[in-house]
Amino acid sequence: MDIAGVSMALAYTKTQNDVSVAMLSKALDLGETLGNGMVEMLDSAAMERSVTPYLGGNIDLTV
Repeated sequence: MDIAGVSMALAYTKTQNDVSVAMLSKALDLGETLGNGMVEMLDSAAMERSVTPYLGGNIDLTV
């Protein structure tokens, strides 16, 4: 067995695993940030409807 080759392969695999975990962590952070932004946007839309409840309730169509 080539000890040096096995050691290099394990180090390469560990590096790949570390990079994958870091990328997943960043993706989860981004998803959480976007989700919080969406909640804030929906809350502000609900606030707008409570201030002017008559807007956006009807659609006029002519055929």
